[in-house]
Amino acid sequence: MYKRLSAILFPIAAILLIGSLVWGYQENQEKNAILIKAENQYQRAFHDLSYHVDRLHSELGNTLAVHSASTGAHRKGLVNVWRITSEAQNEINQLPLTLLPFNKTEEFLSRISKFSYQTGVRDLTKEPLSDGEVKNLKELYKSSAQISKDLQAVQNKVINNRLRWMDVETALASEKEPRDNTIIDGFKTVDKKVSEYPELDWGPSVSSMYNKRSVKKLGGTPVTVDKVKADAARFTGHNDHGAIKVVENGRGTEWASFTAQVHGNQGDVKTLDFTKNGGHLISYSDSRTIGPKSVNVAAARGQAEKFLKDKGFQDMTPVTYDEYDNIGTFTFVSKQGDILIYPEKITVRVALDNGQVAGMQASDYVYERENRETPAKPKLTLEQARKFLNSDYKEKYHRLAQIENDMSEKVTTYEFGGSINGSDYKIFINAETGGEETIEEIRNARQAAPARS
Repeated sequence: MYKRLSAILFPIAAILLIGSLVWGYQENQEKNAILIKAENQYQRAFHDLSYHVDRLHSELGNTLAVHSASTGAHRKGLVNVWRITSEAQNEINQLPLTLLPFNKTEEFLSRISKFSYQTGVRDLTKEPLSDGEVKNLKELYKSSAQISKDLQAVQNKVINNRLRWMDVETALASEKEPRDNTIIDGFKTVDKKVSEYPELDWGPSVSSMYNKRSVKKLGGTPVTVDKVKADAARFTGHNDHGAIKVVENGRGTEWASFTAQVHGNQGDVKTLDFTKNGGHLISYSDSRTIGPKSVNVAAARGQAEKFLKDKGFQDMTPVTYDEYDNIGTFTFVSKQGDILIYPEKITVRVALDNGQVAGMQASDYVYERENRETPAKPKLTLEQARKFLNSDYKEKYHRLAQIENDMSEKVTTYEFGGSINGSDYKIFINAETGGEETIEEIRNARQAAPARS
C-alpha cells in the first residue's frame, strides 16, 4: 500500500517542487527587472541633474556677459535660467531624497526659478535689470559654479566606483546610524555649503513666497481650552461640553492651534480647528457617511450661503462650484463695495443627500482678512478694459475683482467670463494698465457667476 501511495505522491511532490522553483525563479527575475528599471531611472535623473546645474551656471554667465542695455538677451537668458532650474527641480524630485536633508538646495533652486521668471516676464525695455538684480545674478553665478563642481565630484565617484542608487534608498530607509553612503555624504555636503551662501535680496515678491504664514502672526490674545470648547459647542449646536474633546497642537511653536472633536449620538464626529491666537475657526468637517444624491445645485448653494451667514461670515459671494462623490464644493470670496476679494476665500462642502454642510475650510479667509489691502480703484473704465480682450472672445459676464498676481502683488482687475474656441475662460484684466494678469480655463460648466450686466 505504501508503495502505491508513494508512487502516486512522489510524482505530485516532484511536480509541485519543480513548479515552486519555476515560480520562484520567475518572481526573482521580475523583481530584478523592477530593481534594474528603478536603478536606471535614478541614474538618469541624477546625471541629468548634474548636467542641468552645469547648464544653469553657463546660462547665468551668458546673461551677465552681454551689454547692460541688451534687454532682449537678458530676457532670453532669464527665461532659459527659469526653464533649466525647473528641470533641475523636477530631477531632484525623482531621486530618493525624501528622508535626506536637501531642502536648502531645493529652496535655493526654487528662489532662482521664481526670481528669473518674474524678472524675465516683465517689460525690460521699460524696467531694465536693477543694480541689485545684477548683483544677485553675479552671486548666483558663483554659487551655481560651486554646486555644479560638488555634484560632478559625486557623479565621478558614482561612475568610477559603480555606486548604486538602490543602496541609497536602502540606507535612507534604515534607521541605523551612522550613514556612510558616498552619495548621501555628497548630497549632505552640497546642502551644507548652500546653507552657508550669503543671503540675497530677492525682492519682496519672491521673498513673500517663503514667508510662511503662522498663527503667531494673527491678532488676538491666546485662547483657553474652555473657550475652544464653548466655541465648538456654539458652532455645532452641541450643548454637552463633556462630549467635546480638545487637544493642543504645536505647543510653543509658530503653528500652535487647537483641535476640537464633537462626538454625536450616531457615532459621527465633527472636527474643528481653531488658531490659538484669537481663537479663529480655520476648518470644520463632519465625518458622517453621505448617502445617494437627492439635492440639486441651487438648493445646495442656498444651504451653503445660509450656513455662512448663520456662522457670522458676511458679504460672501460664490465664485466656483465642483461636485465629487455626492459632495458639492462651493468657493466663496469676500466682497468690499463692488469688488470681489479673491485672496479671502472660504470653501464650503455640502452633502448632496440632505443638503447639510459637511465641511468648511477658512484658513485663507482668516489669514488674509488680518492683512487686507484696500483694493485700488480702477483707472480704466469697463469699456476701456474690454478693448484688451480678444475680438473673438464672447463675454458672458464681468465684475471687479482683487487678485494676487504672479508677482505676489494684490491688484484690482476686471474679471471677464466668457468663451472662445469652444472653451470657457475667466480673463483678469489689470484695471490700471490693461495687462492680462491671469487667464483660467473653466472646465466645470457649473461655474458660479453672475448674469451679464
